[in-house]
Amino acid sequence: MPKPFTSPVEDSVPKVDEKIAVGENLEFQRKWWRFERVIWSVFLVILVCDVLGLFGRGWLSKAKLVSDDGELTLNYERMERSDTPSIMTLHFSEQAIHDGRVKIFVGRTILGPLGAQRISPQPVVSAIGEGGITYTFAATEAPAVVQIALKPSFPGPHKFTMRMEDGRPVEGSVFVFP
Repeated sequence: MPKPFTSPVEDSVPKVDEKIAVGENLEFQRKWWRFERVIWSVFLVILVCDVLGLFGRGWLSKAKLVSDDGELTLNYERMERSDTPSIMTLHFSEQAIHDGRVKIFVGRTILGPLGAQRISPQPVVSAIGEGGITYTFAATEAPAVVQIALKPSFPGPHKFTMRMEDGRPVEGSVFVFP
């Protein structure tokens, strides 16, 4: 049979006014507060960038390209998310319409990595060529508008090319976030 303790157990933790004295390290505490301010500042910058559209769907994300001759104006989002739908809008001026039709070459990047899902209105003729597809649309008056629904397939930077039938290429880039 074990013997009962004859002396009381002593607590080795220092106490002040019968409360545990945990002590403090003011230098560590100041460093920690400084670290917290930096982290909160970083969070604030990220939040403001997100609201402004740096990561997609906002003011900083919107882009506009105009061809040298002014026949094509392209509105798109320069920052997108992978597997998230977006719209690329093409506006054609009156100079782009020839015999009631508009022809535009769309590069392979828009069709592949940027994931062209649908073109509205439907083209009258589509011709596959080297590096992309040439679409012919019926257009009776300006401004004629075509929308390409995109759904990017994988993250990263993607450059694209588009040009009118006999025009110079309009080149842009889209960054796709995961």
